[in-house]
Amino acid sequence: MASVTLEKLRKSYEAFVTIHDIDLDIADGEFIVLVGPSGCGKSTTLRMIAGLETISSGQVMIDGKRVNDLQPGERDIAMVFQNYALYPHLSVADNITFGLRLRKTGKAEIDERLKRTAEILGLQDLLGRKPRQLSGGQRQRVAMGRALIRNPSVFLFDEPLSNLDAKLRVQMRTEIKELHSRIPTTTVYVTHDQIEAMTLADRVVVMNKGRIEQIAPPEELYSNPATRFVAGFIGSPGMNFFDATIVADEKEISIRLPDNQTLSVPGTRTELFRPHTGKAMVVGVRPEHFSVVAKEGRDTLKIETALVEPLGMDTLAHFKIAGLDVVSRLMPIPGLKANTPLTLNVDMSKIHLIDPASDRVLG
Repeated sequence: MASVTLEKLRKSYEAFVTIHDIDLDIADGEFIVLVGPSGCGKSTTLRMIAGLETISSGQVMIDGKRVNDLQPGERDIAMVFQNYALYPHLSVADNITFGLRLRKTGKAEIDERLKRTAEILGLQDLLGRKPRQLSGGQRQRVAMGRALIRNPSVFLFDEPLSNLDAKLRVQMRTEIKELHSRIPTTTVYVTHDQIEAMTLADRVVVMNKGRIEQIAPPEELYSNPATRFVAGFIGSPGMNFFDATIVADEKEISIRLPDNQTLSVPGTRTELFRPHTGKAMVVGVRPEHFSVVAKEGRDTLKIETALVEPLGMDTLAHFKIAGLDVVSRLMPIPGLKANTPLTLNVDMSKIHLIDPASDRVLG
């Protein structure tokens, strides 16, 4: 195992910069997930760690050693690709042991490592098959076995589950997490799927436009996003954002929404909101922080549903505020349909205050 450090890592193509001087320290044995929308630079960052992409400036350190000028085979890493990259004419056993045979590893050691790897991944009964005889999940296990058998210092995963159906993705996420708990090798995992990121990672690195927006454990990332981008990207459905004005009178501080409805700020949060009295700010509310109530109050909204999506355990109710689309996640309401008036409570202890100039979440 080994630590991985990125120092001022940059990737540019002439004048076009795709990775902007990012810094990242990954501890020995840590499972880090790089997540973000397509084109944010996460796969490029992974490929620079692997040595598959040249580095424009900055450096990559593995176990304290600068590896910028080392070939991929010299970095003691193993990579699992999105498309599995299995040899169709070789058996499962030969695909898994291919790298060891290239290195002229002794047959006894190869057999011992293959046996151990097959047991870990549940491939004992598939070793004689060809890739075409395997399911997508089985092929992914073989690709992981080919990486695992080498005992690398660092595992790199480049969107390994994107070709699988939803049920298999859930199963493979569980298997990858269990594998890391048994063999805690330093792992850098790239995905655009926030659920994968949140369920697998010790820490999540959220990237946007070639920059790191935030690095945090999953629960902190969700509860305390650093920027509007992170707040909107993490969570499904994403956070709702309102342009709002902070107003105050002798008794309380309130948030005035674009349709002139107001929400009272609880006393525990007045210190955060008071300095922004009279200012136009942005307020973020997660869908699950709405709830249906019978009576109006100081922290309720009057709305009319525009679209209702029953999901079984809960219901997504869409509505509009001053033309802005808003989604709430509610307890199931039998018979709830579009164009139904509701009174929604807003959990004001959970709302986020955002500076529109910097897009930073305050407090």
